[in-house]
Amino acid sequence: MTLTTQGIVLHTTKYGETSIIAKVFTRQLGLCSYIVKGVRSPKGRTKQNLLQPMSHLMMTVYNNPKKQLQYIKEMHPASRVDNLYSDGLKMSLLFFMDEVLYKSIKESEPNESLFDYVVDELQQMNTTTPPQSHSSTFTYFPIRFLLRTARHLGIEPMDNYSVREPVFNLKEGRFLAAPTVYSASTNDNIDYFLDGSASYSFHDCLSSFTQRGIEPHLSPVQRANTLNNLLEYYHIHLSDFHNFTSHQILHSVLR
Repeated sequence: MTLTTQGIVLHTTKYGETSIIAKVFTRQLGLCSYIVKGVRSPKGRTKQNLLQPMSHLMMTVYNNPKKQLQYIKEMHPASRVDNLYSDGLKMSLLFFMDEVLYKSIKESEPNESLFDYVVDELQQMNTTTPPQSHSSTFTYFPIRFLLRTARHLGIEPMDNYSVREPVFNLKEGRFLAAPTVYSASTNDNIDYFLDGSASYSFHDCLSSFTQRGIEPHLSPVQRANTLNNLLEYYHIHLSDFHNFTSHQILHSVLR
C-alpha cells in the first residue's frame, strides 16, 4: 500500500549503477530504508538535491511491512531550508544533528514527538539570520539538542543536583553522593562518576535548558567537556551510539 508521510533524510549509500538507498526518519513509520532509482543518473540531479543530509521531505511511499527495503513513489520539499546549506556553521550543525539521530533512532519505531521537535529546530535554524560572525548564536546548540533529544528518546538525565548529591554518574543517569574511599572500592559504577566541576557544568546545562529556558555560562573548555560527557552518556545508554565524529569540527568553530 502507499502512504504519505513527512521524512528527514539521514543517510544515503550507493546502490547499483544509478540508484541509492536512503535512510529516512519518517514521522509515521520511524526509520525506514528506501531505494531511490535513477538518482545518480544525469537526469537525476533534482532528486539528488532533495536527498541532502537533514532534508525535510513530504513523501508518498510504498510500505510493505514484510520488506526491509521500500520505494519512494513521489517526494518534494516539505519546508524551505534555503539558508541551511549555504552557511558553513549551519552545515556543521546539520551534520551533527544527522549523526546524533542516525545513531540513536531504531528501525521502524515511530517517534512523532522527536520528529516534530527536529523539524522545529530546522525551521528555527533556517530563519536565524545572525551577523557575519555568528558562532555565539549557536554556541550551546549541540548541548541543548542532545539534552532535548534525550528526553524524546526516553533517556533524559535526571537533574536532582543537591548538596548531598552533587556528583553526576553517567551510567545511573542522575546525581549521587560523592563516592568515599570505601564506596569506591565496592561500587561497580565508580568509573562513570564525573568530577565536581564537570558535574556542576552538567547540572547548569540541565537546569538551563529543561527548566529555565536560558543559556548557562560556561567557558569554552567547560562547554567542550560537557558536550563530550553528553556524547559518552549517549554511548552508555544507546547500544548503537559509538564512533561519533562530527562534534570534533564544532569544538573548533563554536568558541
